[in-house]
Amino acid sequence: MEQKEDIEVVRIFAGSILQAEMLKNLLENEGIESYLLDELSGTYFPFLTSAGGSGPVSVAVSSLDYDKAKAIVNEYEKNLKS
Repeated sequence: MEQKEDIEVVRIFAGSILQAEMLKNLLENEGIESYLLDELSGTYFPFLTSAGGSGPVSVAVSSLDYDKAKAIVNEYEKNLKS
């Protein structure tokens, strides 16, 4: 019998609600379904939200899409810094 791969939801990014929404759109444009986690805390308490800080909004994808999504995240983060 063939064993099936476990599929998990993996967090790939954390930042402000605006950054998370932008990244979610970029992923969806590439055919990758993504989810926003902790969206309410990032919306109601934006002063607590910063990349890697307390209460950031996270973007998550299926573990099956992780490699493709991570490449998009890396490019997005590179563009944020320039």
